[in-house]
Amino acid sequence: MDEGLPIAYGVLERGVPVVGSDGAQVGTVDHVVAAPEKDIFHGIVIATGRHGRRFIEAADIAALHERGVDLRIDAAAAQSLSEPGGAAPVFAEDPGEMKGWHHWVNVVRGRGDWKREG
Repeated sequence: MDEGLPIAYGVLERGVPVVGSDGAQVGTVDHVVAAPEKDIFHGIVIATGRHGRRFIEAADIAALHERGVDLRIDAAAAQSLSEPGGAAPVFAEDPGEMKGWHHWVNVVRGRGDWKREG
């Protein structure tokens, strides 16, 4: 199969076939997971026929091409990956709580001043 030229994650299109290291097609690209403003590629979510959607992290992706994505893992390993669970939790630091004795108690306990949002 002619996969075309190598591409960057920013131009990877939905529906492009995803192929395991064993040569078997695992599914197709559903969407890219990235932080483009920081140029960070996290991976892709693929749509499979029988197994639903799966998240493939960037470390498991060997190459991105115009008409194909090559994985470093085989089809069985890709099918056994978990379904995407949504966005990662977001934590925010409240500068107002970084002062005073609360801050130092948190530092001593190793807890930090982070609050989970959402």
